[in-house]
Amino acid sequence: MTISNDKKKWYNYIPHPVVMLFGILVLAALLTHILPAGLYEREVFGERTRVIPGSYHTVAATPVSFFGLFKAFPEGFKTASAIIFVVLSSGIMFGILEKTGTIENMVGTAIKKLGLKRRYLLVFLLTYLFGLLGVVIGYENNIAMVPIAAVVALALGGDLILAAGLSVGAITVGFGLSPVNPYTVGIGHQIAELPLFSGAPLRTALCFMALTLMAWYNVRYFRKLIAQPENGLGEGLDVAGLKLSRQLEDYAISRNNALVGLVFLAGIGIMLYGIFVYHWYFTEISAIFIMIAIAAGLANRMSGQELSETALRSIGVVAPGAFMVGYATTIKEVLELGQINDTISYQLSLLLTDLPTTASAWGMSVCQSIINLLIPSGSGQALATLPIMVPLGEVLGLTRQTTILAFQIGDGVTNLFNPALGGLIAMLSLCRVPFDRWLRFILPLTGMLLILSWLFLVGAVWLGYK
Repeated sequence: MTISNDKKKWYNYIPHPVVMLFGILVLAALLTHILPAGLYEREVFGERTRVIPGSYHTVAATPVSFFGLFKAFPEGFKTASAIIFVVLSSGIMFGILEKTGTIENMVGTAIKKLGLKRRYLLVFLLTYLFGLLGVVIGYENNIAMVPIAAVVALALGGDLILAAGLSVGAITVGFGLSPVNPYTVGIGHQIAELPLFSGAPLRTALCFMALTLMAWYNVRYFRKLIAQPENGLGEGLDVAGLKLSRQLEDYAISRNNALVGLVFLAGIGIMLYGIFVYHWYFTEISAIFIMIAIAAGLANRMSGQELSETALRSIGVVAPGAFMVGYATTIKEVLELGQINDTISYQLSLLLTDLPTTASAWGMSVCQSIINLLIPSGSGQALATLPIMVPLGEVLGLTRQTTILAFQIGDGVTNLFNPALGGLIAMLSLCRVPFDRWLRFILPLTGMLLILSWLFLVGAVWLGYK
């Protein structure tokens, strides 16, 4: 009789994302039966509402029933409908662009000219590029760039996990720790009555260091992948339509490719103009993606039949990710039905009152990380918690700037593995990376980023960051 001494590694215990989210959903429903329902009073703040500190009070319990748990599913999908359609429309757009061969020819030609000798440097620089997109443009606004990262990563000899690290990871880090993030830092500064985007040098240094760590981590993974391809986390993932189909020397950009490429760039340019000037969001972005898809198809002389079949086939590829976005939003619906969001925020704030100054700053970021799993919206979380945390921070001896930094770290870093964050799930789906594979890749880096961020936070406390 042979006794196996093989032990399962931690990632073998990660359940399927559907099972994981259902477990969180059931836990949320159970908490509505355990925790008292409670609410803060709210006041109008610009075009939004924010909580009034000290106004927390319990209300009549509204626990979520067994049937109510399942009724939350269609409500969650209804709430997430705009994000779901962004996923579908971007899938259609890239399906048609892939069908024209434009992206493959452009990437193949670029790699041919640059050469594979510089591929590690390219991965390093591309991480910074996607991180910069996160800093400047935003989060879900960059969803169109994710499939391009997949084609580039595969062309360099990487896999889809590397593609996700290049794009999803870098965009998330750049956006989450951006010194000019309008949803966290911007709203936080308004609530704390600080000059808008003040304290930028320290935040810029943290963001740059975090992106450097992300770039090093991507290159480290890439080197291991090149040395031992069989150990890559992307083994067995679907790369159809993303991988180069010819030798590099065979690639060239045709006149038709150039025309379709111009259509794509013009569409993205219009989208960015609308985002910055007219504050376009999901609905307008989806409309631009559909317009690009149709224009690209016509520019490539695709027939109506070919356009239709390509669009439906592309929807089939991204449909699982679109489903996961709505599924994740169901958690938020359950918590709101049970009226325990404010209760959780209130109880967590009470835990900080007796901590030393440095520990309270660290504890504040941990509390925000927990709340981020329940309120994944950065602006929503700022409006729900900062009116409580800012005065509490002053009582604990923290400057207002340090409190905002603790909030930003708690919200931004944990976005890397937040299953309730629709934008993260959507971008991973476009990269064709399952959430459990992503966790295996990103969790070690998340720990490193948290340590780095907490060191900056300790420095902010010692320096009296203002």
